[in-house]
Amino acid sequence: MKRVLVIGPGGSGKSTLSRLLGEKLRLEVLHLDRFYWGSGWVKPPINEWLETVRALIARDSWIIDGNYSGTLVERIAACDTIIFLDMPTLVCTLRIAKRRLLYRNATRPDVAEGCDEKLDFEFISWVLNYSRRHRPKVVKLIEENRSSKNIVWLRSQRAVDEFVESIAPR
Repeated sequence: MKRVLVIGPGGSGKSTLSRLLGEKLRLEVLHLDRFYWGSGWVKPPINEWLETVRALIARDSWIIDGNYSGTLVERIAACDTIIFLDMPTLVCTLRIAKRRLLYRNATRPDVAEGCDEKLDFEFISWVLNYSRRHRPKVVKLIEENRSSKNIVWLRSQRAVDEFVESIAPR
């Protein structure tokens, strides 16, 4: 594993898993939320965002976490491993609520500076509808790349913990 893509719904544990893998594998962790959002949750111009992603995936090695479907195909093409955190909606919803409480009036370490934790209707709706609206596209992309990529499909916290334990430190 040299170029690892970690994807899944909000609250699935992408950032936490990426951080743990980064420590074990001694790979740089790139949280897309840190690169996408500007202070105050400002979105970048699309051409600027595409340039940023292309620069990130051009690096020799990395762990990138985040969804951002507009660049997912390019990121999949560049990675050697796809880790899909296919967690239940209830788990993800409870985790985003917990995260909101933990980081109230603060910025999470995996998000750009000046983006205090928030829990708005748009994000809650995205998490609640992920399985129906976004998961089928992700599954299709994973299936299309199954023969050329190492696929790790994790459906529970126990599976995540076992996977992390199975990774030998570098």
